[in-house]
Amino acid sequence: MDRASLQKLLRQGLSLAEIGKRFDLHESTVGYWARKHGLEAVNRAKHAAKGGLGREELEPLVAAGMSIAEIAEAVGRGKTTVRHWLKEYRLKTKHSERRREMASRATRLVLECSRHGLTEFQRRSTGGYRCLRCRSEAVSRRRRRVKKLLVEGAGGACQACGYNACIAALEFHHLVPAEKSFSLSHRGVARSIAKATLEARKCVLLCANCHAAVEAGVIRLIGQDPAHVQCRAVPDSLPG
Repeated sequence: MDRASLQKLLRQGLSLAEIGKRFDLHESTVGYWARKHGLEAVNRAKHAAKGGLGREELEPLVAAGMSIAEIAEAVGRGKTTVRHWLKEYRLKTKHSERRREMASRATRLVLECSRHGLTEFQRRSTGGYRCLRCRSEAVSRRRRRVKKLLVEGAGGACQACGYNACIAALEFHHLVPAEKSFSLSHRGVARSIAKATLEARKCVLLCANCHAAVEAGVIRLIGQDPAHVQCRAVPDSLPG
């Protein structure tokens, strides 16, 4: 580019980018010719590097409780620049400390789980966070494990009909309702194994069908010892 043409355009207030568009050139190319001809681009002084910010300049502003935006305005720099130098000097504004404190108090956050991707995490009582879906799956696995132990301890099959095909269809029926401390249903097996085992000793193991029949009075349980209880059909309930 010749000097006269470039100088004329610069005097008109055009930026390097605007001049580049006119000649289908990149602004860096226009800048090269401007420097070569000893010309200065519009607003060059405005965009020139201003150097770093000193700690002694930032510390009083941070101590005064100013936000990053307020500090940026006070020193005539951008917020990104101020944020960079605050981090460099390990200075923290009161606003950023307050945000961190609020985040530390949050009971739930959306974080990345290695198994489930972005999902909700619950704050642990001991500190840190755990994926709620991972926790739910762990609870379900434990409940299945505890129930398996209880079912095996109760003979592994319905004491009325001998059914044992599906552990999920086997249930615990309290022989003496007054002695019932808690139900050994979905929530019951979430108790400690020791407590659940003691409660299971008060029960007879039945399949869902026989359990419903007992509750309806179609089957009668005779005896209060789960190990020796007898199951008999009530005559009046038999068909025909």
